[in-house]
Amino acid sequence: MKVAIVGASGAVGQEFLRVLEERDFPIDELMLFGSSRSAGRKYTFKGKEHEVRLLQHNDDFKGVDIAFTSAGAGTSKEFAETITKYGAVMIDNSSAFRMDEDVPLVVPECNAVDALTRPRGIIANPNCTTIMMVVVLQPLEQLSHIRRIHVSSYQSASGAGAAAMAELEQQYRDIVEGQPVTVNKFPYQLAYNVIPQIDVFQPNGYTKEEMKMYNETRKIMHSDVRCSATCVRVSSLRSHSESVWIETEQPISVEAAQQAISVAPGCTLCDDPTHLVYPMPLDTAGKDNIFVGRIRKDIADDNGLTLWLSGDQIRKGAALNAVQIAEYLVSVGNVGSGK
Repeated sequence: MKVAIVGASGAVGQEFLRVLEERDFPIDELMLFGSSRSAGRKYTFKGKEHEVRLLQHNDDFKGVDIAFTSAGAGTSKEFAETITKYGAVMIDNSSAFRMDEDVPLVVPECNAVDALTRPRGIIANPNCTTIMMVVVLQPLEQLSHIRRIHVSSYQSASGAGAAAMAELEQQYRDIVEGQPVTVNKFPYQLAYNVIPQIDVFQPNGYTKEEMKMYNETRKIMHSDVRCSATCVRVSSLRSHSESVWIETEQPISVEAAQQAISVAPGCTLCDDPTHLVYPMPLDTAGKDNIFVGRIRKDIADDNGLTLWLSGDQIRKGAALNAVQIAEYLVSVGNVGSGK
């Protein structure tokens, strides 16, 4: 198995390396690619040093079985043909292809089989907030069809990349030291603040991030569900959280929801409010599963439930989900040149 990582020096690229090693993904040869800023850097994987190559339009991807890409939508669009032309499966972490009809959008706990039909050799990794939400909603969908979702996200600095995480840490240092606060990656100071905007605003008043949750959820779950989202940047460093309200066709009891989530793949039930037990970013950072708590009846809707979830945006929200897609392809023998 020959594997490539494009964008190896970024936060998600580095997480790819950690997740692939932790899960002992079958790799015989690993190739790392990056921009001119990253080319030449060296990273250790399973005790062996690998140097980042400059990503170019050439034959470097000949013989590659799986290419994990996380270098931005522009790079993915520009290099997709170069990466896939010799049969590599491109598992793309950007927004470039998510809503293309001929590109599957996959969360393995929900729709793994979709990954088998990829006319362009590309599989899209969904938006982080969408991944985390659908992993939790899938077992509830099995109990009764979900008609509507309202969700408010509480997204950490990690969602904007390694530089954004560093900026948040710098902002707190600036404040403590009485220095002017550094603001580059966010529209406003994030430290001691929340910013009710992630990505750019659309004509309907929603941001691109919020519209991703609407459109991607429908595609992944093969559903007519409607999702209204408000996405907010908060000053936690890593792990996103979401407050989710759902309306189902038939009422679902709290006990049934808790039972379904407790045994669902990718979920961990963390729900004991009498003892102040509920998920928090400090506890979910670095974990694989999505943690769910505060499950309760929606007192404004007889067919409604509301819940709280938290999960590591860089792991299940990005790198881990992509690796799980690759693991599924390997498990069913659907990877390699010409597949």
